[in-house]
Amino acid sequence: MTAIVRTDVENALKGYVDPYLEQDLVTAKCVKQIRIDEGRIEVDIELGFPALGYRETLIAALRERLAALPGVSETVVKVDSKIIAHEVQKGLKPLPGVRNIIAVASGKGGVGKSTTAVNLALALSVEGARVGLLDADIYGPSQPRMLGVSQQPESPDGKSLMPVMSYNLQSMSIGYLIEEETPMIWRGPMVTQALEQLLRDTRWHDLDYLIIDLPPGTGDTQLTLSQKVPVSGAIIVTTPQDIALLDARRGLKMFEKVEVPVLGIVENMSIHICSKCGHEEHIFGAGGGQRMAAEQNAPFLGSLPLDIRIREETDNGRPTVIAEPASRIAELYRDIARRAAARLSLQARNYSHKFPNIVIQKT
Repeated sequence: MTAIVRTDVENALKGYVDPYLEQDLVTAKCVKQIRIDEGRIEVDIELGFPALGYRETLIAALRERLAALPGVSETVVKVDSKIIAHEVQKGLKPLPGVRNIIAVASGKGGVGKSTTAVNLALALSVEGARVGLLDADIYGPSQPRMLGVSQQPESPDGKSLMPVMSYNLQSMSIGYLIEEETPMIWRGPMVTQALEQLLRDTRWHDLDYLIIDLPPGTGDTQLTLSQKVPVSGAIIVTTPQDIALLDARRGLKMFEKVEVPVLGIVENMSIHICSKCGHEEHIFGAGGGQRMAAEQNAPFLGSLPLDIRIREETDNGRPTVIAEPASRIAELYRDIARRAAARLSLQARNYSHKFPNIVIQKT
């Protein structure tokens, strides 16, 4: 009987390239333990991103490769996830209660950024992460309606706010503090101050990810975010049409200049499928997001269709990931969420919380 050695197991595992990490699990340092007992092999995998919807597929793929080794009689593969804090801009420390902040941005309005942000936040939650959502659009807050809540947040001490819970998601928005039709007639400094207060005065509790739904453009709010808020990564949402791609490139360049890694590009409204006859049509053009990703050397996270259900469900306060969890569209959101989180998991770890604060006092 052929003796199984650790090298054989590692080589078998190296043969599987993870679709989200885009490398094998040994190279990605996700293999935490290998136990060999005669013909029995046990492998413990620890992913750096939430992957409940992918876990069984991964286990089956790895067991198949291990079972093909000579002399193997039994295989056991365990897959868990552990999400850590990753590096942010120089000079900034992670927010208390938040491991990673991900900004969802677009160069222009009307590309479905807020709808994408809320569904990605919910997708990360469904995949097993603890997630929060901050609506940073002070002039046009939309997340309260999308999440189906209108209650005012509680303030236990008169200074801080408790996040509003909806679908297991912690959220905060200026929309919770004002009437829905009240216009915010504020100048730039007031807007940026309000954003900072919403972010820092909210008692976020043990979040793996805080998704920030940014307003469109590259103005005051984006500048405040890049200079004062510890962001681990950004996702750019665009449509395939040239004018949207032009503005999306500006957003991408802005994040590059302020040293915030771009986790990838999402192409929204990629294709329209007629609900009557099934005819597929690229209303806004085809492949624009993929071309932009290739040109800018940025990851392409995926495409989302132009579908009336996405609009109807979000308007009704039950985004697609919640309203139709088994649908193809919900799976697309979950796939994009896993891909973005996996990209983030490959970035450097943030060690700032381990450094002591040095205070010099006169004695």
